[in-house]
Amino acid sequence: MFRWNRHSSALVAVAVTLLAATTAACGHNPPASLPLSKVADVPLSGGATRWDYASLDPGTHVLFLAHMGDGVVTAFDTRRQRVLADIPGTNDVHGVLAIPELGRVYASATGDDQVVAIDSKTLKIIARMPAGDYPDGIAYAPDAHKLYVSDEHGGSDTVIDVRSNQRIATIPLGGEVGNTQFDPVSKRIFANVQTRAQLVEIDPATDKIVARIALPGAKGNHGLYIDAPARLAFIACEDNDRLLVLDLQTRRVTASFALGHSPDVLAFDPALGWLYVASESGVVALFEVKGRAVRELGRASLGSNAHVVAVDPLTHRAYFPLKDVHGHPVLRIMQPRS
Repeated sequence: MFRWNRHSSALVAVAVTLLAATTAACGHNPPASLPLSKVADVPLSGGATRWDYASLDPGTHVLFLAHMGDGVVTAFDTRRQRVLADIPGTNDVHGVLAIPELGRVYASATGDDQVVAIDSKTLKIIARMPAGDYPDGIAYAPDAHKLYVSDEHGGSDTVIDVRSNQRIATIPLGGEVGNTQFDPVSKRIFANVQTRAQLVEIDPATDKIVARIALPGAKGNHGLYIDAPARLAFIACEDNDRLLVLDLQTRRVTASFALGHSPDVLAFDPALGWLYVASESGVVALFEVKGRAVRELGRASLGSNAHVVAVDPLTHRAYFPLKDVHGHPVLRIMQPRS
């Protein structure tokens, strides 16, 4: 039990000062709600087990969801709001990435330390590739025809040639690897090294590290999204519940925001300039990005374990797979409040 004493007033004063400084750094006190309304809770197939990454093919309106606990990739038709298929053979699946120009979806079957290639029309697995120890996030460098897969426990990025579906390189990063993303402006790959508080830059032409960017204030920098036109990188830190804004031109952290406990997946609606950050606690934070200015629009609990989000850039709907709503998994669909 806390006991008030002569030091308590000083401690409270320090706490208030720190809170004010944090609020000032973030710009304002965000509203304890989200400017979203619920469209539907659509039943998903399988058990009430964990879901992980999601990736939308906007051309076909198919959302691919990693049903990690069931070991399947679920293909969901966003127009008809129904499950098309559960694709088996993806043991302990984590990452998933739809690449429309290839007509393929890649998923990290973490339980088998593999990446699998799925034909997006037949929804069948067409290839398997070794991917280190605990493959997780996936990024694609189109000019180089290469896939980059975070090898979380192996401390590296695995490189796969999508023309041959063969592993062609392993890039040691020197620490536990979080998410990996491609920047279409610099045509570089960026990867979080979460045990070193660094963002590593890789040149796909050589598969060599060309820079290590320090991330002051980062603890467990795992989630990553790159807003290429604004030259900003958004980094979610799961060990201290912070969102860092990194200026990719100056290579400096320019802002830090509080998030829900253990943030994970980020998604962006480019037309609205809305950045979603979903967390393991179920708290979703929403930010508005205008040019290089970032402000928080709101933060609220959206649903138990709502740590995954995908956004349709055409309809502006956001999709959150929830593992257990009254004993069953559902896809919670949200849209901007009119």
